[in-house]
Amino acid sequence: MSQGLATLLRVGTQKSHSAAESTDFIKCFLKGVVDKTSYSRLVGNLYFVYKAIEEEFEVHKNDPVLSKLYYRELWREKSLELDMLFYFGSNWRTEVKPTAACEKYLARIHEISATDPVLLVAHAYTRYMGDLSGGQILKKIAKEAMGLQDSNGTAFYEFDDIRNAGEFKKHYREALDTLPVDAATAERIVDEANASFHMNMAMFRELEGSWLLALTKFGWNSLLTKIKGEPKNTSVRRESNAAS
Repeated sequence: MSQGLATLLRVGTQKSHSAAESTDFIKCFLKGVVDKTSYSRLVGNLYFVYKAIEEEFEVHKNDPVLSKLYYRELWREKSLELDMLFYFGSNWRTEVKPTAACEKYLARIHEISATDPVLLVAHAYTRYMGDLSGGQILKKIAKEAMGLQDSNGTAFYEFDDIRNAGEFKKHYREALDTLPVDAATAERIVDEANASFHMNMAMFRELEGSWLLALTKFGWNSLLTKIKGEPKNTSVRRESNAAS
């Protein structure tokens, strides 16, 4: 291949990345409008998605391709269990179920694991690299908007076993570039990464009703603030939560 897989993924998913940023869900989030009920539903979906990805990577941990991306320090299932307990209480395992869009996402993960496991690379790249990049600003926004303390409710964003996220991302991209895949397989991985973005967007859209109501309230409150001459909070900086 003339370009490494990391570059192919970054360039090949740019349009999907931009589309994800343009969903009302993400626009609300980046404005600091965080509805705790909707956010907890997102956490629930993410728990099921990461559980599926990590279970399937465990199945294929000796695969010649997937073994090179087998980094347990990235895994989010245990962190998300803490968040599930925080938002839903001790009975969360019986009470919380994946939404319809999440169910389709999970079905795809299990399908490719059974029939074409190399495509799991796309799902790992899309989620984990995003979490190490823009996910960190989303943690700050969520904590400020919902008044959370320490890692309560945001354990998902804590990578305790990764000391330097920038160095780890560099190492991960190098691992992608050395995967033993041909050009045709790399193209299929990029296509699957785009599909992964769209599956995430489908989950976002399920939550948009509640978030749009919150955004409307945010806009009205901002107008009242302007009329009163009070300073607006401009501390939130817009950054992306997509893979980079």
